[in-house]
Amino acid sequence: MGSTLNGAIFKDKKILVTGHTGFKGSWLCLLLNKLGANVFGLALAPQTSPSLYEVAQVDKNVKSFIGNIQDYNFVEKVLTEVNPDIIIHLAAQALVRQSYVNPVETYLTNVIGTANLFEAAKHADRVNAILNVTSDKCYENKEWEWGYRENDSLGGFDPYSNSKACSELVTSSFRNSFFNEKLYSKHGVAIATARAGNVIGGGDWANDRLIPDFIRAISNGEKVILRNPGSIRPWQHVLEPLTGYLLLAGKLFTEGPEFNGAWNFGPGESDEKNVEWITSTICNLWGEGASFAIDKSPQPHESRFLKLDCSKARNTLEWKPRWDIETALKSIVEWHKAFLENKNMREICNSQIDSYLQ
Repeated sequence: MGSTLNGAIFKDKKILVTGHTGFKGSWLCLLLNKLGANVFGLALAPQTSPSLYEVAQVDKNVKSFIGNIQDYNFVEKVLTEVNPDIIIHLAAQALVRQSYVNPVETYLTNVIGTANLFEAAKHADRVNAILNVTSDKCYENKEWEWGYRENDSLGGFDPYSNSKACSELVTSSFRNSFFNEKLYSKHGVAIATARAGNVIGGGDWANDRLIPDFIRAISNGEKVILRNPGSIRPWQHVLEPLTGYLLLAGKLFTEGPEFNGAWNFGPGESDEKNVEWITSTICNLWGEGASFAIDKSPQPHESRFLKLDCSKARNTLEWKPRWDIETALKSIVEWHKAFLENKNMREICNSQIDSYLQ
């Protein structure tokens, strides 16, 4: 059993979630609603159709500001109006393959957007904690068999991964230059970064991601095509890292710069499976009509091995995963079958959140 979220920390607090219209952001908003927070969002309009944001009616309990994090004036205006207690920064161009198509756009969003947010936070009245969610792909990947630790070298081969390493460096620079922990009594802002693995869950319709590609193929009566069947990733249900982020954000808010720095949130080693295993398992869970084939054509570079060492979060935050990979995949199949049956997806999400938190 993982550490218990202290909902009292978030009750009635103003929480600004950037990227709240995305897959992770939508689940985070629903989770924060459960904890009694006043949730605000800053993001582009949903980037997929359908989107979890729309089908789960996330906007019912979120005050939403639609615009581009690349626009500093927009970001500053939102922070001035909201005056948040805590900021959780998820807004990003989050796809490796898309970063090969639009590298400059990826850097503008993931690096300049992050700098814009920190610059605006310098001028806000009341921000106490900022959590910048980057990626497990920010590490210089040496294809090790063991997990990367928070003090390992940053790098990133492709523009997406590299932009997340840059976002880590921007965070470190702003923390040292403007939110230095030695001057915490003056500025009152604690800042950390979170690096999570490959998150999966119901309601993800992004292109070029394994589970969404599977759901699309099944819905169209087609085989799912695997591009990198042997690649091993730290798969985890989206609620796992989100719980970790909130545990960390709560510590930043209540205890300050003692919790500054970088934190990994990944699955247990037994859940670090390759793409073919994940696909075969979800085909079996789905049942009739689910099958896959392997695409042998050349693919853009993606790392083959990627594992995280999460000892720091386990020992210091008492965070650890609650759902193993089979439970996570079962919840995804249940979610998408409910969607195909036109069920109330906000209720389904909340039911899965309740089940996870128990």
